[in-house]
Amino acid sequence: MVGLGIIFAPMFGAALVYFLTRNAQHIAKYIALGWFLVLFFISFYWYKHLPSDGSFLYLGEFLKVPQFAFSLTLQIDALSVAMLLLTAALLVLVVFTSWEEKKQAAYFSLLIFFSGPIFGVFMTTNVLWFFMFWELTLVPMLFLVGIWGAENRIYAAIKFFIYTHVFAMFMFVGFYLLFAQTGVWDLLTIKEALLATPALIWWLMFLGFAAKLPVFPFHTWLPDAHVQAPSSISVLLAGVLLKMGAYGLIRFTVELMPVSTLLFAKWMLIFGLITTLYAGFLAIYERHIKKMVAYSSISHMGLVVVAISTMTYDGLSASLYEMIGHALVISPLFLIAGWLHHKTHTWYMDEMGGIMKKAPYVSAIFILAGMAALGLPGTMGFVGELTIIVSAVKAYGWWIAVIAIAGLISAGYIIWAIRRVIHGPMSEKVAKADFSMHFAEKFALSVFAFLIVYFGINPQPIFDLANKAFSFLGGM
Repeated sequence: MVGLGIIFAPMFGAALVYFLTRNAQHIAKYIALGWFLVLFFISFYWYKHLPSDGSFLYLGEFLKVPQFAFSLTLQIDALSVAMLLLTAALLVLVVFTSWEEKKQAAYFSLLIFFSGPIFGVFMTTNVLWFFMFWELTLVPMLFLVGIWGAENRIYAAIKFFIYTHVFAMFMFVGFYLLFAQTGVWDLLTIKEALLATPALIWWLMFLGFAAKLPVFPFHTWLPDAHVQAPSSISVLLAGVLLKMGAYGLIRFTVELMPVSTLLFAKWMLIFGLITTLYAGFLAIYERHIKKMVAYSSISHMGLVVVAISTMTYDGLSASLYEMIGHALVISPLFLIAGWLHHKTHTWYMDEMGGIMKKAPYVSAIFILAGMAALGLPGTMGFVGELTIIVSAVKAYGWWIAVIAIAGLISAGYIIWAIRRVIHGPMSEKVAKADFSMHFAEKFALSVFAFLIVYFGINPQPIFDLANKAFSFLGGM
């Protein structure tokens, strides 16, 4: 019942939190913080109790409808737990980075609501419930971007909602075709009953998940959403929602349809390479600091697709590490980009300059996260990119080392951004700005900085999870 409660309690309790705190707005963030900490500790408990053989931990079967072979089956494995721990940790940190947000009762109630379906996505093995939770995550994000976003927030929120919803329909059609072929909705039962996977089903799945990642040419919704969203919501967009796409690719193509995935792996590789290089070049030419970070985010998710396409134990382990590393590295960059806009009232890097002299603490963390994004040894970025390159070379040969160009491109836009924003002559906008920062925001940035270095030096805990998650591929 615990699993059922952490999915549905926040979905029904969010309205109650709003009505109880609308006359005492500051209380909402403490309720949200407490709930997200509970989610983290429950996720950690499940992590410690995962079966040693890499199988699923059964959490229960609920809401049965026997005549339709339909029920909410909750089961988690190492891949699920990795996403649950990441999601819970980011939600906790987002509370701190939103400490002084306006309309706190509504804002934190929506965050609490969001925690329910996003946990459901990673916990259920029923494909129909998976789809329903997938769609429900769009609702709170639509309002969080549309109400608390920047000038063009309505346009960005609607584009994000429609774009991702339409592509989710491709995924749903694929799910229905699986049900029509097997007569069941449960993922593990489908895997046992599935005799053959038509190419149509694989491509429907791939399109649904690729748009969420997003990969080129399905990426156009993301820069708008990131630019217009509050910086804390950009953390959830990059750190959690994009990972839903990668999680889906692994769960529903690699695990469920391995033969078809091997057949179409080269196509996945092409999409990943183009995404990585194309988004990287766009980042170089970008003056808008948050849009530059958004394109950097897309470029790194392209690396994840390349790693998944290898269909090897090494590649999938590298993809999981990069998924987590990307979330922890890109989040402080989004947070600082939004904070600088709030202080200087400009998004453009050539109108900043000299930030180090006014805000050395923030500048140091921006440099650290930027160096991690370009793959500096001792940070998560280095381990993630190195393991992806090594696994890709093993799978495809030395020609795939061309992917290392992505690292050179990253160095270009990151170093140039640091030169324009952090160093150089102080601009008039920076000179007039007050760069004071609340302790809660400083604490969140410190945690991100610590994790970037800790898991860069000691990546083994994440690879231990990968050992369990992808042990079934050890012989490939």
